[in-house]
Amino acid sequence: MEITLFDQLDKSQLKELLVKCWMTHDGSWFYNCALELGIDAANKLNKAAIKTLSVIEMQRIKKAMGLEKIKTFEQLKDFVTNAFSVLKGDFMDFNYTFPENNRMHWEMNRCFAYKGMEMVGVNKQYECGVVYRVSCWLDALGINHTIEPEIDTCLLNSREKCSGDFILNF
Repeated sequence: MEITLFDQLDKSQLKELLVKCWMTHDGSWFYNCALELGIDAANKLNKAAIKTLSVIEMQRIKKAMGLEKIKTFEQLKDFVTNAFSVLKGDFMDFNYTFPENNRMHWEMNRCFAYKGMEMVGVNKQYECGVVYRVSCWLDALGINHTIEPEIDTCLLNSREKCSGDFILNF
């Protein structure tokens, strides 16, 4: 039997390849929506797709972890760490921390989504899908939260750095 690429890649290499392919699909889809329908429609459709996807992603991650419901901040911290261990690629240069009870902080070092939007010339009108996705995850998990700062277009259009907090209500 012939050895395939699947056989040759370790788990980390396989995850990185799959996440990159998924994000390339996502960016290509967004780009083509923007070309065909305009940036406003692309932003609207992107957020609708993220909202739909997030429910399914969270169900699958919970099932893989053997969880039914996240009831505490400590459970959420463990869940987020495990979810990102599968869903975050190395090229997604961001950090998240839990600096205090019921707070998750993010810092985007170099935003892969902004870079892609910049390449196609729509970065000034792009409505952040990255932070929105995490917010939708929290919604799908039934965790009430707010985001500081509030985000409409990409924070990198108005600030030097993309960073903020999810304030969680358990």
